[in-house]
Amino acid sequence: MKHIISPLDLTVDEMAELLDLAEDIIREPKKFSSRCQGKKLATLFYEPSTRTRLSFEAAMLNLGGSILGFSSADSSSAAKGESVADTIRVISSYADICAMRHPKEGAPLVASQYSTIPVINAGDGGHNHPTQTFTDLLTIKSLKGRLSNVTVGFCGDLMFGRTVHSLINAMVRYDNVSFILISPNELKIPDYLRKEVLDAKNIRYKEVKNLDEVISELDILYMTRVQKERFFNEADYIRLKDTYILDAKKMELAKKDMLVLHPLPRVNEIAVEVDDDPRAVYFKQAEYGVYVRMALILKMLELA
Repeated sequence: MKHIISPLDLTVDEMAELLDLAEDIIREPKKFSSRCQGKKLATLFYEPSTRTRLSFEAAMLNLGGSILGFSSADSSSAAKGESVADTIRVISSYADICAMRHPKEGAPLVASQYSTIPVINAGDGGHNHPTQTFTDLLTIKSLKGRLSNVTVGFCGDLMFGRTVHSLINAMVRYDNVSFILISPNELKIPDYLRKEVLDAKNIRYKEVKNLDEVISELDILYMTRVQKERFFNEADYIRLKDTYILDAKKMELAKKDMLVLHPLPRVNEIAVEVDDDPRAVYFKQAEYGVYVRMALILKMLELA
């Protein structure tokens, strides 16, 4: 039985199979509409979520399966002190597969050690968010036509942004990928990511503070919000939250075929006027999240 805790739990070949299956689903959704009939997905969300939880639920329903679960720790027995290990032992009796989001890093890994059903990490603290990474890769592959030979700019909160950490880890496995990391000093990528991933693998990257200076070099611009919930000090959040705002004027500096991605939700880091630009694909990205999660459920339940 396979669990998905990190985006690296799939090999490059397995990732290619997953993305190919997702593209098959996009082309012929009806062909897959009853593949999970009689199967149940448990969504165990100890932390608020809109897109991830609902896209998992939509994915299972689109496959003909059913769903159960909770959308906050307060509405589960965690509020009474029940451990993740005990919760997953019980849920394993009720469902065939589980998606878990938890504010504590490593909680889904702990769940996988006690579970008798496949566990998918739907985000653990500032650590990993593999299915968002799979969504990002599908978006880039489908709209750019390739995952190699690209320059990717990450802009905003690179310290706490688990989507950034996961996507960097995944994309260093493809040929000729380089990164431009755009953030204030306080929100730079963690040292471990710089040393153990970028430096260790001789990946080309540079760290800058000014988006305007580098936007013309990018094939992909991955915007992120400054995450209030990850800050210990509200004054720091207020000081940093409006550091980067992508607007139409900045978009004029970018390549005609640059893609703008964002894991959502956005606050004000992308001006609404950018939504009408054909290069702004973050809502399409959210749609692709359903298809890639459908593909993942099928693969993990061996129903593909």
